[in-house]
Amino acid sequence: MLVGTRRLLAAHGVETASMEFELQRLEAASKTAMLVAVDGAVAGVLGVADTVKVGSAEAIGRLQSEGIAVWMLTGDNRRTAEAVAAQVGIPPDRVLADVLPDQKTAQVQRLQRQGLIVAFAGDGINDAPALAQADVGIAMGTGTDIAMEAADITLVKGNLRSVATAIELSRATMRIIRQNLFWAFAYNALLIPIAIASPAIPFVREGAPIFAAAAMALSSVTVVSNSLRLRRFGARHAVQPHAVPLAA
Repeated sequence: MLVGTRRLLAAHGVETASMEFELQRLEAASKTAMLVAVDGAVAGVLGVADTVKVGSAEAIGRLQSEGIAVWMLTGDNRRTAEAVAAQVGIPPDRVLADVLPDQKTAQVQRLQRQGLIVAFAGDGINDAPALAQADVGIAMGTGTDIAMEAADITLVKGNLRSVATAIELSRATMRIIRQNLFWAFAYNALLIPIAIASPAIPFVREGAPIFAAAAMALSSVTVVSNSLRLRRFGARHAVQPHAVPLAA
């Protein structure tokens, strides 16, 4: 007895044309069709499916609103993959289907050769090479240890909302860093000329230590206060208790 996809049965010389209508019906319903063959002949077909996790469509919408192109990489056949992608808002031309486990890294490399910066999110053992190859590997905390070891980022909560939040947090952090650098350079650009000219400015010359201490303190307060704005990000993007972990 054999149980598997068209590809497996074809490799063993089993004809599957008699089940084609049922195969297409299951695949159009976002299910992976698994054929059963007994004594070299097709005996039946099973529909296997992972339900789309709560929040997946929301997370992908958030990523796309940030200008990020979201691709779906899966081992399922194209009809099933496109049906699932339609549920979460991924266009058909960004669905990579029928990808075997050892081909995931090659698909990441192909996108990189197009000049794209690739972030790959996964949680399985077979995802580890692709996680290592990607510019940014994102592992789910609910996944396998090898995936987390290969990734650059591990999300404690294994849901797609966390991917969107992590990217938004990284961008907010970089904005704060750039702002802090601006203020640091601005203070120096303003105060160094004053310090050089201080001997010629009576009120600055007399109170130089006080002015220096005040300028240093003001610089530190500005940078720290600006950095603390990230706490508001955490309050706005707290993970909701009902978030559902991503299935392996």
